[in-house]
Amino acid sequence: MDKIKAKQGFIAALDQSGGSTPKALRLYGIEEDAYSSEAEMFDLIHAMRARIAQAPAFNGDKVIGAILFEMTMDREIAGKPTATYMWEDRGVVPFLKVDKGLADEENGVQLMKPMPDLDALCDRAVNAGVFGTKMRSVINAANADGINANVAQQFEVAKQIMAHGLVPIIEPEINISIPDKVAAEDLLLVALQSQLDALSDDQTVMLKLTLPETPNHYKALVDHPRVAAVVALSGGYSRAEANARLSQNTGMIASFSRALTEGLSAQQSDEEFNATIADTIDSIYQASIAG
Repeated sequence: MDKIKAKQGFIAALDQSGGSTPKALRLYGIEEDAYSSEAEMFDLIHAMRARIAQAPAFNGDKVIGAILFEMTMDREIAGKPTATYMWEDRGVVPFLKVDKGLADEENGVQLMKPMPDLDALCDRAVNAGVFGTKMRSVINAANADGINANVAQQFEVAKQIMAHGLVPIIEPEINISIPDKVAAEDLLLVALQSQLDALSDDQTVMLKLTLPETPNHYKALVDHPRVAAVVALSGGYSRAEANARLSQNTGMIASFSRALTEGLSAQQSDEEFNATIADTIDSIYQASIAG
């Protein structure tokens, strides 16, 4: 918790799930004809994540946390369970993606699908040495009813997660391509403040938000006593644009996925790979502490 609250670095999102894994592998230089089963696909994505985690620059000096996919938590890196390796060997705080994908759009938002096995998954996460969780829903329009329902669902599930002693990252992502993004950000800020104000003094959450159009739009959330940290998703922006936007928001730090792996390739030598990820980590770190 001290490391997360200090915010001297960023959180790596290594949690691509089944639906987004083929795209992540393709960007990494592995086409779909390189594997013939889902098992092989997940072996390849784990190898990519392990390569990132073992890069010399991927350590707690600049990367303070990492969000893991469930299957990543269940696997090993360098002969250790992944969460243990992250914390003990790299000084990186491990989080677990717990949502099961998005429901169909209603009132301009996509809520999270039901998570009937969440309590069991949280128990497994605690036993694996995980610190917190992450769950994503999406906002596609500045619809007050939809945004309020989205945020209410996030906090309802967050309270279930906090009961296990885990710190939830609440992620109501705003689609960066919508025409009413500014209005959606205004509605989201109000909804989040209302839910945060209703938490008890012993409840702490984190927020993962789309980079806003107005710098420091979410500064009140950064400063809220119930919030350990506010992290930003890249959301489809290039790394350069995401970093530029992030650097204008005081106290927000990065939690990038695609922008983190941009430029990495399975065909690179270890020397090339490690140099590329080192440059990437430094640029995201600098943007995270710039505000």
